[in-house]
Amino acid sequence: MLRSVSRRRPSPRRVPGAAGALASAALLLPLLSAAPPAGADVPEAGVLQGQFARAAERQGVPESVLLAVSYLQSRWDAHGGAPSVTGGYGPMHLTDAATALARTAPHHSEGEEDARGDSSRPARTGAEVPLPAPEELPERLRTLERASALSGIPAEELRTVPASNIEGGAALLAAAQREAGLPASADPADWYGAVARYSGADDAATAAAYANDVFDVIRTGETRTTDSGQVVTLPAAPAVAPATGQVDALGLRRPATGPVECPASVACEWIPAPYEEFGDGDYGNHDLANRPSSQSIDYIVIHDTEADWKTTLKLVQDPTYVSWQYSLRSSDGHIAQHLSLKDVGWHAGNWFVNAKSVGLEHEGFLTSPDSWYTEAMYRTSARLVRYLAARYDIPLDRQHVLGHDNVPGTTASTIRNMHTDPGPYWDWAHYFRLLGRPITPSAGPQAGVVTIRPDYGSHRPVYTGCVTAGQACVPHGSGAVRLHTAPSADAPLVKDIGLRPGGQDSTTGVNDTGARASTGQSFAVAERRGDWTAIWYLGQKAWFENPVAEPTAVNARGQVLTPREGLAEVPVYGRAYPEASAYPAGVPVQSVSPLPYKLLAGQRYVVGGRTPGEYYFAPVFDPSGHRVVRGQEEYYQIQFGHRVAFVKAADVRVSQG
Repeated sequence: MLRSVSRRRPSPRRVPGAAGALASAALLLPLLSAAPPAGADVPEAGVLQGQFARAAERQGVPESVLLAVSYLQSRWDAHGGAPSVTGGYGPMHLTDAATALARTAPHHSEGEEDARGDSSRPARTGAEVPLPAPEELPERLRTLERASALSGIPAEELRTVPASNIEGGAALLAAAQREAGLPASADPADWYGAVARYSGADDAATAAAYANDVFDVIRTGETRTTDSGQVVTLPAAPAVAPATGQVDALGLRRPATGPVECPASVACEWIPAPYEEFGDGDYGNHDLANRPSSQSIDYIVIHDTEADWKTTLKLVQDPTYVSWQYSLRSSDGHIAQHLSLKDVGWHAGNWFVNAKSVGLEHEGFLTSPDSWYTEAMYRTSARLVRYLAARYDIPLDRQHVLGHDNVPGTTASTIRNMHTDPGPYWDWAHYFRLLGRPITPSAGPQAGVVTIRPDYGSHRPVYTGCVTAGQACVPHGSGAVRLHTAPSADAPLVKDIGLRPGGQDSTTGVNDTGARASTGQSFAVAERRGDWTAIWYLGQKAWFENPVAEPTAVNARGQVLTPREGLAEVPVYGRAYPEASAYPAGVPVQSVSPLPYKLLAGQRYVVGGRTPGEYYFAPVFDPSGHRVVRGQEEYYQIQFGHRVAFVKAADVRVSQG
């Protein structure tokens, strides 16, 4: 997320939009959805399917077009009438950001993380971000008011009643077709331009990418159980060949392509971050480098922006601020690249990780209970990550595709200020299916390693503090499990002495990562007892509920490590820096300062990779003095808690888990 941006709460609140992209058929995998939570009212089978059919007939829109557009927006989910991260409501993602902003407060307002994470430079902790007024919102964030005018349905009904929401979306599509001077054809192929217009994109490439995704869904078909427990089906129509030339008549701008580094399957624009010097030798907002020749790129870090698109671009173009490689827009999946991949952005709060990573900021500012991400943005993001992983040989796993909330603090003093996005509502299981790496079992029932993977939709742990501290959040699917000190839901949560040095208990707060394990993270099994599984976590045994009938983890294989013979404990680090003797004259030695945790004898942790100790010395504007310091000391990355950590290879022994 955008660095410790100050989150004020004037009456109008923030805004943003969208998700879309050019679909590759390989990414359009059949997606499983969650069953409704226990005790929820389950509508009659076929009701939602019938609502799509009736709305399509009344508005003169082909049913397949209406279904496919809705799938790209919400995967047919209604989210109980709660807004997306950019103020979109219901199956058609009708945007009413002004209302959403007025109802919802952002939850990443805590912390003063230094985005650069390197003491050789002044800290970069962010800036004031004013919240947009309703009249400043672009049309793509106000589609609900137009849908209301077209359909005659009140705005509140469009926000909360799925059938009405679908009717409003169909009315928007029909209006787009009329405005293009085209007839209300029964042939889906004739609706390419209307679909492109529905995306809200302001450039032709993104509008076309979104429409291509929609028509790929039409060609391949989809079946899914929604968050209300209903099965919706879009039969495959592989012969549909849309009139792609219709997008040219929309009068949209052509994006600034520039030296973009993106896959051909997405719409990508070059909006560069400045490399400028200012006052007293200070500079910003990134560092020049020569990756991967100078250092390997090992990580991709997933953020959410906590600001609208316009503000996001303004910030990344500020030389006094911070930077990341890519921003992704919510409503249409548009991508803006800001830095050459060879250069180092200031985004993750840990200089070791920054120097070896690519940062992706996803537009979103309403990350509270039911703030959900559009399918279009998930797909665009997944294509970009696949491209980056192939280019730099980055493994597609959760040891290398990290959330910002998985990046460790550099030292004991920085742990409490590390950011917590994209948070427990990012659907990692779905994301990895789109990446072509679904999280599946790889070992038998007595395996020594488990990978966290609850069913996102039906797994709904109670979080607090989404809007008001201590107040329960609206129930929502989550990919995270809660960790206890004993095999009981009544047992206290495990403690995180880095977050709370005084030994206070972890909480159910939506930003409290002290007792949380997330989908895709792998841990060594410490014990199994009935419906509960214990893992080694932050130097202690941590229990999570994992019943056979509704498992929240899958059994897995993997390398694990433990202190070598003769060592009672091993220090744990937040960065893998070289030994003192490796630093040449003129490069200050960086302390190898351990975190407050210990890896104790008898405990095991899953290995994420082995890396040499490295430090990128880049304290000044002129890159001719920059140096990569590489030592003889090597480290293993491990899944130590919710965040990864590092241990010295010389301190441990590795075995198969």
